Amino acid sequence: MRPALITLLLLLVATLVADSGRPEQDDGQWTMPGKDFAATRYSGLTQITPANAARLRPQWSFSTGVLGGHEGQPLVVNNTMYVVTPFPNVLYAFDLTREGYPLKWKYRPDVNPTSVGIACCDAINRGAFYADGRIVYNLLDGHTVAVDAATGRELWKTQIADLGQGETTPMAPFVVKGKVIVGPSGGEFGIHGWVKALELATGHLSWTAYSEGPDADVLARPATFRPFYDRGTDLALTSWPADAWQRAGVPVWGWLSYDPDLDLLYYGTGNAAPYNPEQRPGDNKWASSVLARRPEDGSLVWAYQFTPHENWDFDANAEMILADVTVKGRHRRVLVHFDKNGFAYTIDRATGEVLVAAPFTAVTWAKRIDLTTGRPVVDTAKLTGASRGNIKDICPSLEGGKSPVSAASYSPRTGLFYVSTNNLCMDYQATQVTRIAGTPYIGASTPYHAGPGGHMGAFIAWDASVGRRVWEIREPYPVWSGSVVTAGDVVFYGTLDGWFKAADARSGRVLWKFKVGSGVVGCPITYTGPDGQQYVAVYAGIGGDWLLLSGDVRSDDPADVRPRADFAPDLARHTSQGGIVWVFGLP
Repeated sequence: MRPALITLLLLLVATLVADSGRPEQDDGQWTMPGKDFAATRYSGLTQITPANAARLRPQWSFSTGVLGGHEGQPLVVNNTMYVVTPFPNVLYAFDLTREGYPLKWKYRPDVNPTSVGIACCDAINRGAFYADGRIVYNLLDGHTVAVDAATGRELWKTQIADLGQGETTPMAPFVVKGKVIVGPSGGEFGIHGWVKALELATGHLSWTAYSEGPDADVLARPATFRPFYDRGTDLALTSWPADAWQRAGVPVWGWLSYDPDLDLLYYGTGNAAPYNPEQRPGDNKWASSVLARRPEDGSLVWAYQFTPHENWDFDANAEMILADVTVKGRHRRVLVHFDKNGFAYTIDRATGEVLVAAPFTAVTWAKRIDLTTGRPVVDTAKLTGASRGNIKDICPSLEGGKSPVSAASYSPRTGLFYVSTNNLCMDYQATQVTRIAGTPYIGASTPYHAGPGGHMGAFIAWDASVGRRVWEIREPYPVWSGSVVTAGDVVFYGTLDGWFKAADARSGRVLWKFKVGSGVVGCPITYTGPDGQQYVAVYAGIGGDWLLLSGDVRSDDPADVRPRADFAPDLARHTSQGGIVWVFGLP
């Protein structure tokens, strides 16, 4: 064969591989929460398939020593597994090259116990990020730490949040271009929401950008800020009454992503405070929004608000998955987001234009999203406020059509997104409330009930190019775990009643399940062990909101016997609190 023809064939093969979206080679590691900068939670590993997944068996387990909500995910780097616990945020490093995965080292940070009483929704932690030989993660009490990945030695520790204002920091940091991006929880405490960048090398503060307030605080600079739908200056100031923006919530506690070609960092913001919307008339920008910033200086490039004048605690902190899809015959670089408000959005990630928006669960608060304006067409009968009394049958509930905690995954092989969803509705009675720094600033009673069909959750596959559910696996309880999908066409997720499951990524057929001892609210990962075999890891440890709602799931404290939630009275029959790391593999 002639050299020119060989070269042409090689180029053709390379182009086909690139167009398929599949990585040419997966290194078998898991170095950041979402697997990659695009937050796809997709692995190129192929050993576990629909043909053999039924043979998966436990290979290793470890008790973290902490009973609590184990959100987030382990990391696997250089044949070491790193695990961060809920408060008191212990960091474990396990040696995967030796039998039994013995402990290499354990880092015990000094964490202020006062933070447990201030944390809104359990003393959870959403995990760590590996970069430049460092494990970087947040402590609940408002500090970020960097630890030497080889030795466990603390390299720096920086205070980023103010417990006195109700700020805690359970989010997983995100590292890009030498910056550690961090944000707070505290929407229920009326904080002044922000995102900060620290220098990875030193921990020193690089920049701060607020979620609401004047353009100078939001870093919405005239030369760079070009939102697709909105015009004018000080949008995050004039859309609030008087000084309400200073105690408006809008925290940043979810997952982040980054497009290196556009040099844009993407993240969602949380709810506006308080829950009584009559105390904050206006659109309340940039609550419940996606923001796109330059990571080096924080400049805001565009922003889009999913739920203007948010009435229902519809945070938008869920992941922004970056993918390339075909929409109406055009190849588009998009951001895909499954919002608490029940709509799935396919957005041009360069401009913020909404291309597709469709409900992925039961929705009653809005009729549709107007793609011309980007705004929801709201059912005014579902608007809330202290003067409106008790508003019935709002779907989804404030737990969301999808919890922002439950990170979705995307397979470039199938072109589908895999999503843990909730089928809950609520009644909403708002009340007038006054803010006292460091105390809850809520003002609403919101009892839940199961949505249409009676099941309370489902795991679904979604086609974001048209806004359509492809298949679903119905579950009796809300599905709160994240997911991971592989090039072997297997997708993994967990349930609140303590099952860890594998499904065929193309058909939704359940291939395997294993009872892990406690409800799953974390995100599974997959990796290659030192023996060259593929493994899957997940945390078991119910918590987060479900610590508050599940009833009697804690037995180490005889005084802590919580009443059961009336919409799920039997959940505690299937799970108790836990704190276990599980690893599964083929025999």
